[in-house]
Amino acid sequence: MLAGFVTPDEGDILFDDKKMNDVAPQHRHAALVFQNYAIWPHLTIFENVAYGPRAHKLDAATIKERVTRALRVVRLEELANRKPAQLSGGQQQRVALARALAVEPGLILLDEPLSNLDAKLRLELREELSRIHRETKTTCLYVTHDQEEALSLADRIAVMNHGKIEQIGTPTELYQHPVNEFTARFMGPINIIEPNTPLSPMFTTTPTRIGFRPEAVQLSESGVPATVTHSIYLGSKTELLVQTETGDTLKLWTRQPVPVGQAIHFQVGAESLIQF
Repeated sequence: MLAGFVTPDEGDILFDDKKMNDVAPQHRHAALVFQNYAIWPHLTIFENVAYGPRAHKLDAATIKERVTRALRVVRLEELANRKPAQLSGGQQQRVALARALAVEPGLILLDEPLSNLDAKLRLELREELSRIHRETKTTCLYVTHDQEEALSLADRIAVMNHGKIEQIGTPTELYQHPVNEFTARFMGPINIIEPNTPLSPMFTTTPTRIGFRPEAVQLSESGVPATVTHSIYLGSKTELLVQTETGDTLKLWTRQPVPVGQAIHFQVGAESLIQF
């Protein structure tokens, strides 16, 4: 709908307060970056990036200037004469981004652009996308199912569930103050304590559902007693599954390794409790 290929059933789409519902895709000043790169295999990198400016019938000097600038931004200037097959997946996705930048759009739509890359490349490209956004200051709408991508890249996040927006806010707001359990779970691991259960009075005196993130836990001499049933050492942290004396299973993160079978006590500060 934002790109102009689908007509909304209701409501208006506004770009800078201008209604866009009936504006053709080629006149919306928007560019798309796809999940599968969608770059021409028979064209050089330069020609791929030049495709958009040429379609806008710009003169040769302007096309060269825009392509060179876009390739410089994505750090591929030295590879301009290569074909896509000679590039890695991460480099090909940079080409797709350069092609979008070359038309100098008012809006870039990115459809899960990192999902086809391995974990190391995803992290590198995530950092590059953040840098490019800071440098170009182009408005970007980024679709992702990865909460780490959303938290690290976004100024604002909209969490959607079956076509309905559950919450809009900054990464900090959505992670620390989710309005409901769906948003809380989508933004990362969380423990949910039901009201009026044996475990509930250990955290709150109010009859509400509460939650807390695994990293909010502190091991202590007193507090909630539990037994470690699963322990995974992850380097920067240890992920524990524990069973409380009330039979509840919770996920905790600690800095130090804790062996399976060990009895522990833990506490969660009141400021880390999320009430639903």
